[in-house]
Amino acid sequence: MEQVFTHVAALVTVIILIPFYRVLKGPTVFDRLLGAGAIGAKTMVIICLIGFIYKRVDMFVDITLAYAVLNFIGIIAVSKYFESQDEQEE
Repeated sequence: MEQVFTHVAALVTVIILIPFYRVLKGPTVFDRLLGAGAIGAKTMVIICLIGFIYKRVDMFVDITLAYAVLNFIGIIAVSKYFESQDEQEE
């Protein structure tokens, strides 16, 4: 069963490359923010899968929740920054 979780974690790691391309080449800042949010969500899945692999799901779920809060706060902070930049330009 651990091999299944390992293969799924490797697959999700490869899937992270798709939003990473959007972060690098996004035409707008908002596309880049959405890509960063998608990378954060997929990283949380990988952290939970690592918890299943090491049979310490309880500890890794706590780490995932902390990462989710940091990801959420970071995305909100950056979006507020760009919102204030748009207001200053007008």
